[in-house]
Amino acid sequence: MSGFFYVLNEDARILFVDDDPILREFAQVNLASGTAHVDTAADGLEALEALDRQTYDLLLVDLEMPRMDGFELLRRLRENPATQHLPIVVETGREDVEAIDRAFRAGATAFVTKPLNWRLLTYQLRFTLRAARAEARLRAQAAVPTLQAAL
Repeated sequence: MSGFFYVLNEDARILFVDDDPILREFAQVNLASGTAHVDTAADGLEALEALDRQTYDLLLVDLEMPRMDGFELLRRLRENPATQHLPIVVETGREDVEAIDRAFRAGATAFVTKPLNWRLLTYQLRFTLRAARAEARLRAQAAVPTLQAAL
């Protein structure tokens, strides 16, 4: 039995950052569901502007983009306390060791290569979101004793 179902079936707001307008459209069609909302940005600068206006649960970021590439976007997001724990999945046509190592050193949470298998990607995103939310709960629990001790 193989009926269609949405893999991203939890509330989530995703920002897909890629300079390819066709991929941005595919992302909205393939990743959005009744509970998962997908916004797009054409480069790192547009992504930062979107993050100023909206809170996101997860970003998908290409590495090679004009104006501000994915490496610089990763660096800036990890330097900002408000986005330092934001899950960021790199999606790129590059699969060389240098790009992989550089992306993870800059703060990538996960790495997927193009061409994208949209169904597989949705499962990876679901896992990444669940792991990030579990980590956030642990950070919040760890902060409670610190707050209580301060009182």
